[in-house]
Amino acid sequence: MKTLIDKLEREHILSKQELVALISNRNPELDQYLFAKAVAVRRKNFGNDIYIRGLIELTNFCKNDCFYCGIRKSNRNIERYRLTDEQVLACCQTGYELGFRTFVLQGGEDPYFTDDRICTMIGAIKSSYPDCALTLSLGEKSHASYQAYYQAGADRYLLRHETADETHYNKLHPGSMSFANRRQCLYDLKEIGFQVGCGIMVGSPYQAAECLAEDILFMHEFDPEMVGIGPFIPHHDTPFAEEPAGSLEMTMFMLGLVRLVLPNALLPSTTALGTIHPQGRELGIMAGANVVMPNLSPLEVRRKYLLYDNKICTEDEAVEGFHELQRKIDKIGYRIVVDRGDYKKTG
Repeated sequence: MKTLIDKLEREHILSKQELVALISNRNPELDQYLFAKAVAVRRKNFGNDIYIRGLIELTNFCKNDCFYCGIRKSNRNIERYRLTDEQVLACCQTGYELGFRTFVLQGGEDPYFTDDRICTMIGAIKSSYPDCALTLSLGEKSHASYQAYYQAGADRYLLRHETADETHYNKLHPGSMSFANRRQCLYDLKEIGFQVGCGIMVGSPYQAAECLAEDILFMHEFDPEMVGIGPFIPHHDTPFAEEPAGSLEMTMFMLGLVRLVLPNALLPSTTALGTIHPQGRELGIMAGANVVMPNLSPLEVRRKYLLYDNKICTEDEAVEGFHELQRKIDKIGYRIVVDRGDYKKTG
């Protein structure tokens, strides 16, 4: 198996059969071999720099009914909210003063936030903080909507593809959602000029090693600037409430593989990793990640934006715990940098 990791490091891709073998035979010894390679590649491209993104959770209204998501339309037990422009700008001010130079507006697919409202918000953020990058993560939109956001000043867009296997996709989503449309949205974003992020939940229900292999093949072909990888964590008010969570070990293994496939990619060590293990975010960095995304959302709404159970959403995030996060990153030999952290294509 180590020879397959060596080959992946050299060629940045393997056959589906080779990827399935590698994923199916993951073990602690192989983990450490992979992580050493992944960290060396990350260090070559980024040194010891870790980029920060300030996450602002705009709305927990959503018109979709994804089977895994706590803010799905059918969840009647959730207290819904929407942030105002003033609240969003206050979050940005807090983050800017801490050194954040990228803000991420994330939310459910909320029809209240029309293109005009989103473009107005983009304009306000970019005029107030012209030296900052703005990332949107607002789901599936039309080509025209994405074009409008780009022209308004948004720089990046995160849209997890969820899975590259259509049969698997259909087991995670209601019939009203389309694998083909999800894929088209990603290609539209890239064609418009966004820095684009895709990604998956590791350990989602019905996910086999073949699915993960397909994900890696898709990421290699799509060549995103960012990849969001975190473990599946069930939410008690969803059809998948009783499903087991994805493992820390396999999530880290996938992070390491993606670092070898996409050496220049911006790879977050996610909040979900920090949720399933106290040192999850640090362990993600030690597997090849190079981005952390503390939460800048107002404290009173963080507990309402629960995509999964037990999410870190307390004072440990954002302002209240930012210096502690810096200390943790320093302790493992890395440093948080005040930088937009743009994608840099090399080689």
